[in-house]
Amino acid sequence: MGNKNKTISFRVSEEAFEALRDIAEERDLSLSALFRNYVDMLVAHDGQVEVVPEHEVDDADSDPESFPPKVEVPKSFVREHERLELEADHLREQLDEYKRYVTKLREELDEHDGDEVIQLEELDGEGEEDEEERSSYRLG
Repeated sequence: MGNKNKTISFRVSEEAFEALRDIAEERDLSLSALFRNYVDMLVAHDGQVEVVPEHEVDDADSDPESFPPKVEVPKSFVREHERLELEADHLREQLDEYKRYVTKLREELDEHDGDEVIQLEELDGEGEEDEEERSSYRLG
């Protein structure tokens, strides 16, 4: 049998909800991801998770089993992450530039009259003109 996800729902006050949303935004997470992380932490530590303000956390306690767990990240990982963030910013800028270009082209197209556009239906309906004029409209 596979790994099936279950849904948990509960109600909180509007004030608590706003505080949770602020925490999620600060950590650049969705509220769902924030709760998933909390539940994963709770399960990993056998329910022994205590929420305390950051200023009350004692850094002198270097017990490896203490909470919250601390992980060292290699500098190469941080550099790669920063590089990817810069690349993503560059791609967003390019996308915005292309969107502006498409908008400009659409505006130019809207400015031109319909006289410059030849409809294929009009070409099919003209049977009385001579062959020389018809050949100038042929495709291929």
